Amino acid sequence: MSDIPGDLKFLSSHEWARLEDNGQVTVGISEHAQAALGDLVYVELPEVGSHLSKGNAAAVVESVKAASDVYAPISGTVVSVNEALNDAPETINSDAYGDGWIFVLKPDDVAELDELLTPDDYAETLED
Repeated sequence: MSDIPGDLKFLSSHEWARLEDNGQVTVGISEHAQAALGDLVYVELPEVGSHLSKGNAAAVVESVKAASDVYAPISGTVVSVNEALNDAPETINSDAYGDGWIFVLKPDDVAELDELLTPDDYAETLED
């Protein structure tokens, strides 16, 4: 498995969240999750302007093997989605922590990030 970026927070369900300089939070799925799913063929993105509640399904990623919900790591309003995934969902396979981001939230309470797993804690869950 590749190195886990140190600036991310994680859910045990394999979503990552990155606090950006502008106070927004970018969300995607982990390298581990994309590898377990295999080749992605479709991504259902949330609607810009929709409000997501922490822990609720926000998007869906589908591979040749399975479909999997992507959960909101924190509560907030969707301000941007990665439209490029409509034409190239496999971007998540090739760059899960970069160009493969799924959506961006304007958080209701940025302190919710403190409740998520650190990269080290997340790595430990993968060893179990």
